[in-house]
Amino acid sequence: MKAVKLFSLASVLVFFGFIPNSVQKAPEEAISPCVTRNSVFQNGEELTYQVYYNLNPMWVSAGEVTFKVFEEEKQYHYQAIGKTYKQHDWYFKVRDRYESWVDKNTLLPSYSIRDVLEGNYQLVEKTSYDQRNHSTTVWRDRKKGKGEEKTQHKTVDCVHDILSVLYHLRNIDFEKTGVGSIAPFSIFIDKEEYPLKMKFVGKDANKKVHGMGHYRLRKFEPDVISGTIFDEGTRMTVWVSDDENKIPVLIESPVSVGTVKIVLKGYKGLKHPFTAKVD
Repeated sequence: MKAVKLFSLASVLVFFGFIPNSVQKAPEEAISPCVTRNSVFQNGEELTYQVYYNLNPMWVSAGEVTFKVFEEEKQYHYQAIGKTYKQHDWYFKVRDRYESWVDKNTLLPSYSIRDVLEGNYQLVEKTSYDQRNHSTTVWRDRKKGKGEEKTQHKTVDCVHDILSVLYHLRNIDFEKTGVGSIAPFSIFIDKEEYPLKMKFVGKDANKKVHGMGHYRLRKFEPDVISGTIFDEGTRMTVWVSDDENKIPVLIESPVSVGTVKIVLKGYKGLKHPFTAKVD
């Protein structure tokens, strides 16, 4: 049961590959972090994932996360809600909500919210992004109603939050840039900015996904942060649907107390036919 402590929406987003521990020199075909046009998702898209931990010799289903997209005039509104299943709440209850509002033309965030309840830990964090002047303003409240702390921070060009970068990366045309190409980005979380990169390593034409069947998938390897969740040298693999939707289908990685899998459980409102499914 120790591994259940690792389940939080932040850790799930980390598993999607959006916080690296180092910056490596990208090849010449590296993708620009500021040029993006949405062609893969639409208003009403909903993706649900189940989180499993391997506690040898058994797999434990700890909880699930649902991602939703709303269209609001000149912006997209993303929402991600993560929770442990009730049978785990007595041990370590998680009720996390992340939200992000992004410009339709750039997919860069203007405002984001983190509302976190993980065991005894609580946090409400609101961040305003000034993309033109490369700065953020953060309001933090350790417990609701206890008073906010306001801070300001400088950032680089084209900074993302931990949720918006997921939709940004889905729109990268890795087919055009080819195997080995790298997409560099920067995200802002916990009052800090992190460099990011995602490497396209190839395809799996018939990958079996637990409980979902077989899929044609594109394979990616992101960096991870070594520390309480990941050991030094940990390798993570992310499989994304090999179709026009480009949705994450499976994430696998060893962690400090076992192995984690995040598996697509359900989907609706996709912009394109889900042709990646083989059977």
